[in-house]
Amino acid sequence: MSEYTPSTPMQDQQPITVPSRKQPRIIAIANQKGGVGKTTTAINLGTGLAAIGRRVLVVDLDPQGNASTGLGIDRANRRISSYDVLMGEASVAEAMVPTAIPGLGIIPSNIDLTGAELELVELPRRAYRLREALAAVEGDFDYVLIDSPPSLNLLTVNALVAAKSVVVPLQCEFFALEGLSMLMKTIERIRVSYNESLEIQGIVLTMYDKRNNLSDQVAQDVRDYLGDKVYQTIIPRNVRVSEAPSHGKPALLYDHKCAGSRAYMQLASEMLRRERLSAAA
Repeated sequence: MSEYTPSTPMQDQQPITVPSRKQPRIIAIANQKGGVGKTTTAINLGTGLAAIGRRVLVVDLDPQGNASTGLGIDRANRRISSYDVLMGEASVAEAMVPTAIPGLGIIPSNIDLTGAELELVELPRRAYRLREALAAVEGDFDYVLIDSPPSLNLLTVNALVAAKSVVVPLQCEFFALEGLSMLMKTIERIRVSYNESLEIQGIVLTMYDKRNNLSDQVAQDVRDYLGDKVYQTIIPRNVRVSEAPSHGKPALLYDHKCAGSRAYMQLASEMLRRERLSAAA
């Protein structure tokens, strides 16, 4: 897909005003670089939050549908998908599918989403389609986690416009900071043009290998660069986490004792703790 650059505001870009009610915390899981653990973070962070007692909705906005697969949603149960929600052909409630994890639902992705960008270009308020669809879920969920594709296109723009904040999975490898710099520029463009409340909630260091000195160096460089924005929890490279999607389960359900599962539970707890401290400040 071609990349979409939000350099100038769209016509009629102001969001529709809705009544002030209890809003879920809408978080985009985003990184323009692929292979950083973005989908793994979306499904396991969602599972961790649900395990703590939060009501969570995952929105699979990636045409590959890996979050749907990783949460065990069969192709036959994806007849209504995030594509239908974006196109205004189905509501969030109609598209949501329950998962095996109590308190965790998902809006799945299917092959239709592949052509969504071309169709969105012709629609009014194209950057706000997801935001306006999610306006109907006040009170139904505590968290909405959007698994966005690994590129800057209209699907990613919809995710960032809908979100209040961004969680960025960052692989502990050589070009991590270069990719992060590009993503921060993207977030700033979205903030200026479409969503002034958008902020980086946190950076999650993923695929950490304690045997590799480079992982330690990358982790330190990122902390030097972004300070407290980087979560203390680090997600290790873990075979059991890699195996889990092939069984249609998040790692926390596949093997809750493995190092990766424990790390994602710690991440969920750290996120809640940070939000409490921020609210009290």
